[in-house]
Amino acid sequence: MTKADIVNEISKNTGIEKVTVQKTVEAFMETVKESLVKDKNVYLRGFGSFIVKKRAKKTARNISKNTTIIIPEHFIPSFKPAKSFINRVKANVKR
Repeated sequence: MTKADIVNEISKNTGIEKVTVQKTVEAFMETVKESLVKDKNVYLRGFGSFIVKKRAKKTARNISKNTTIIIPEHFIPSFKPAKSFINRVKANVKR
């Protein structure tokens, strides 16, 4: 599902114009990004948490040059779904 699909689905379910829904979705995503940049986690009860994870410094190999490189400690954004979200997906997804 793409952002356009989400906008269409919300617009269809709520009756709100697509342009308004698109602005709202984009504002939500921008707010989440800005919060994570400021090291503030975002918690959405029943959905999940957008958090910043710390990755430790590690040694890796550049196979093409056969050299060792050091990857410094860094931070990455992550999403952790709520337990109710996980359980709902487990119960309903059929492969």
